[in-house]
Amino acid sequence: MSSNAPTASIKERCAQKKYDAVVIGSGPNGISAAIVLVQKGMSVLLVEGQRTQGGGCRSDELTLPGFTHDICSSIYPLGMGSPFFRTLPLEEHGLSWINPEGTYAHPFDGGQAVVVGRSVEASAKTMGLDALAYEKLVGALNINWDTLCESLLQPQKMLLHPLSMVNFGVRALMSAKLFAQTTFKGPLARGAFAGVAAHSTLPLTAATSAAFGLVLGVTSHPVGWPMPKGGAQKLSDALASYFTASGGEILLGAPVSSLDQLPPSKLVLADVTPWQLVSIAGSRLPGGYKKQLENYKYGPAVFKIDYALDAPIPWQAPGVDRAATVHLGGTIEEIDQSESGVWRGQHSERPYVLLAQHSLFDPTRAPEGKHTLWAYCHVPNGSTQDMSAPIENQIERFAPGFKKTIIAKSSISARGMEKHNANYIGGDINGGALIPSQLFTRPVFRLIPYSTPVEGLYLCSASTPPGGGVHGMGGYYAANAAFRNWRA
Repeated sequence: MSSNAPTASIKERCAQKKYDAVVIGSGPNGISAAIVLVQKGMSVLLVEGQRTQGGGCRSDELTLPGFTHDICSSIYPLGMGSPFFRTLPLEEHGLSWINPEGTYAHPFDGGQAVVVGRSVEASAKTMGLDALAYEKLVGALNINWDTLCESLLQPQKMLLHPLSMVNFGVRALMSAKLFAQTTFKGPLARGAFAGVAAHSTLPLTAATSAAFGLVLGVTSHPVGWPMPKGGAQKLSDALASYFTASGGEILLGAPVSSLDQLPPSKLVLADVTPWQLVSIAGSRLPGGYKKQLENYKYGPAVFKIDYALDAPIPWQAPGVDRAATVHLGGTIEEIDQSESGVWRGQHSERPYVLLAQHSLFDPTRAPEGKHTLWAYCHVPNGSTQDMSAPIENQIERFAPGFKKTIIAKSSISARGMEKHNANYIGGDINGGALIPSQLFTRPVFRLIPYSTPVEGLYLCSASTPPGGGVHGMGGYYAANAAFRNWRA
């Protein structure tokens, strides 16, 4: 059952019912937690402040009628391969994945581009003089998706054995810049690795930034970088459909500012970040724990822009149109300058840009003959600066004539991102800075990181292990921990 008409308080809209569990927030982690609990036979209410479910996994016609744009997240390397999502019959609830052969592309000045896809050999051929080095690297990592998931998405293993995660060893603890410079000789492979590592929003000189380039790069071959057909909303709708079909209830348009607003329940799981939990839980939190949450650090933000186009992007380099995801920024030195500047509070005139050209592979996203473009760059947390011109100039740099294809656009500042999704504090889409002290002990160091000192209250957001990404595993682990403790 789902309701989205906010005509009364949350308790009144629930007819004063009692539940075994209430989950705050319908992002991938929140709805995953709700599904786990309803599978265990509990009565579960999922409360969402927005009028549509999905949190950071939603779509809308942001530019013109008939053009479907993903509001926040968009490409899901860990979505289709999520150990939890794979156990759910989401196809029966309307989800269909599109998995382009090309996972990502990285163009350079002069008409060259690295194009990475499912084939290791074909990908390596675009790396120039580092073709053999790339093949050796992929082989050395002993690619196995099940093993990758087991190590990457199990917080216990990350906490106890960070050096052995995905057989990355000391590689994972290196900075992306050092790793690229010691592994590759030429600018193509180095730049391409920097483009993937920059997803972390970390400076490329930061320790552990190489891990993000390795993890995301590895998924290109065994899994790919897929997208839900019809938009990110389709994934959220499929999860919600399965949840309600299993007996769960969803209440939309019901923002929660205090735990006192919720109907009685044995458990409360909050898909929120630490600062939000402080606001919602108030005086119920012990002073020491509350102080730790208040000291939690958020990272740089994003400025996002969506385009309606009357033609495909006219890339100068061949092969870029074979990939749904494109990284713009040129050499590793340029990307390093852009990303490190953000941490110093600077806005780059030549920013690293992450974009997705969905409609090349999913014609349902735009009217016939038209196209969509999703793009963002990193900016300082809380920024209100309009980065439309720098982003468009970067695209034009590698695709001369791009600006002539624009028929409409919609931009969202870092502050605007927080309005679209309350979990994006200051525009931080990762649920907190991915600094070493917050990689394995998010949000604070506790034996069970999802638990709080308040009985029955748990966190289940990207601010808990295993962190960001659309995979639902934070919610899965939190719900199982909550259920075990409740039953004990």
